[in-house]
Amino acid sequence: MSRRNDASRVIDELVGEQGRTYAEEAGIRLKDAPQPLYRLLLMALLLSARIRGSIALATVRALDEAGLRDPRRMAEADWQERVDALGRGGYRRYDERTATQLGDGARLLTERWGGDLRRMRKEADGDVPALRRLLQEIPGIGPAGADIFLREVQRVWPEAAPYLDAKALAGAERLGLPQDPDELAELAGDTDPAVLAAALVRAALDRRLAEEVLAHAG
Repeated sequence: MSRRNDASRVIDELVGEQGRTYAEEAGIRLKDAPQPLYRLLLMALLLSARIRGSIALATVRALDEAGLRDPRRMAEADWQERVDALGRGGYRRYDERTATQLGDGARLLTERWGGDLRRMRKEADGDVPALRRLLQEIPGIGPAGADIFLREVQRVWPEAAPYLDAKALAGAERLGLPQDPDELAELAGDTDPAVLAAALVRAALDRRLAEEVLAHAG
């Protein structure tokens, strides 16, 4: 079997085992609309901290249950309300600082982009590096957070695809796959690029998962 076919089998096995995005895991039904995009931004902020991914995703759900699912409501909530919602998700290590960032970010998003990340997208005008820079103007969103957002949003913002950042490419390297995003996307065929990115990130974070995928693909 050719190396190309081998690589395709590894990707098929990986996606078969890990075929959902982080947004799906967080309970976000992603579409190109203000509220789900804002919830995705919250997820990116929470996942980018040095905290377990499962806690970050549970906290996305806790914020939603508290009604803090859009910039207006987040900005109107008082600081303690945000702290309490973060705590219910288990996000206690950074809860006080993050509560402040969430309020400041919601206000900036409302004042500059009318609470609608689609306006930020329009400002970037199809330039993904420009969009990545704009995302980092939101308090709490650094390079890692911007990458998380772009990996997931490529499902509904196709100009970002294939968005495979350094973390996703580390997963590809662990699996013996090519390091070129376009080549990986071609090998993945019709696979949603956001699903591919999430699966590769999981392989980067979990050596045992990568070993199992390689064993099954062989």
